Amino acid sequence: MLVKWTGDGALARFDRPAAAVEAAAAIAAATVERLGLSVRLGLHTGEIELVEDDIAGMAVHVAARIGALAAPGQVLVSRTVRDLVLGSELVLREAGTHALEGVPDTWQLFGLGPASRTRT
Repeated sequence: MLVKWTGDGALARFDRPAAAVEAAAAIAAATVERLGLSVRLGLHTGEIELVEDDIAGMAVHVAARIGALAAPGQVLVSRTVRDLVLGSELVLREAGTHALEGVPDTWQLFGLGPASRTRT
């Protein structure tokens, strides 16, 4: 569900982590194919605060920071997302451990593999 546009970005929420990863893959592919543009996508799952028609909280902040680290055309997800989709057919490859601005600790990230329908 699209929550809002953020100028040059968008914020969406999903009821399942796998649905979010699948949507991100579809957005990345469709944007390149139809518009010739690359997008950066970052995903995380966690507790959010509902604020009228918006969402807030550390999970939103983490997702934004992960998206900022993604390369053009790349979908990056947190280890939390990766752990929750384990056993699905999504391919997530290690993308290193990173510090996220304004977020404690370091975070292990994973990139969506080129074949999104092979086991993790």
